[in-house]
Amino acid sequence: MRAGDYEAVVASVGATLRVLTHAGRNLIVPFDADEVRPAYRGATLVPWPNRVIDGAYSFEGSDFVLPLTEPDRGHALHGLGAWLDYHATDVGASHVTLRAIIPPQAGYPWRVAVTTTFILSDYGLAQSVTARNLSSTPAPWGTGPHPYLVAGGGRVDDWTLELPASRVLTVTEDRLAPVAVAEVDHDADRFDFRVPRPVRGVQIDHAFTGLARGREGSATVRVTDEAGSGVEMSWDAACPWVQVYTADGPDPATSRRGLAVEPMTCSPDAFNDARYDFDTGLQSVAPGGTTAASWRIAAIS
Repeated sequence: MRAGDYEAVVASVGATLRVLTHAGRNLIVPFDADEVRPAYRGATLVPWPNRVIDGAYSFEGSDFVLPLTEPDRGHALHGLGAWLDYHATDVGASHVTLRAIIPPQAGYPWRVAVTTTFILSDYGLAQSVTARNLSSTPAPWGTGPHPYLVAGGGRVDDWTLELPASRVLTVTEDRLAPVAVAEVDHDADRFDFRVPRPVRGVQIDHAFTGLARGREGSATVRVTDEAGSGVEMSWDAACPWVQVYTADGPDPATSRRGLAVEPMTCSPDAFNDARYDFDTGLQSVAPGGTTAASWRIAAIS
């Protein structure tokens, strides 16, 4: 897709944003067409983002167990749609609409139709996701994207982050299981980016909430380089949470290449909503009902 100085490539598998550039500059960490997508990079996460702890949850009085797709921590990670092959229902020079069905399966016995539209314009790349419950009983639901943002040259340690969130979800160090929602200033050096500052030396893999929003109801994260150029990501009120991950890894060649910014309609482990004393944002979609969310990525020049 092309529009003005923007170019984007979307892969059908996982409705995955594979490439996004502005005037030839990467806005996300890309990957090749014949490369197995690394670390859920750019995938559309459905019917939940983030983790279901231990892959087990209860909903509407029944217990369910999901396959564990994060075996080192023992969780079900990033939903069931990351490897679904979506089919295009509308394609143009600057837009594409993709659709897939999540079939009833072990741990998630609902049929849900997922439609996502990517639109490229002079204002960046906008994506919307709509789910329709095709089953006869209510279905638990959450969604979000998984881009790794790139501000410019260098890596995460060379960039400045603006994150308008007043609260953070604390987690266990070993398994990243949710503990409680705390004010970001309880550990301001690590979590408080309401005033833009460098990310250097900070490790984050946490969900944030208490988001400050503009007049139109959108929240915006900005990542910039030393010259002030970079990338921003905005999302609507359907996403009260955002996961931020500094992409730390054991391989120096790939560690901290981009900053994952993942707007989410619900918190980590929202399928276990009853465990928590905060609003997880878990949605229950009625039979025949729909729900939608949207977000946008744009260059900062």
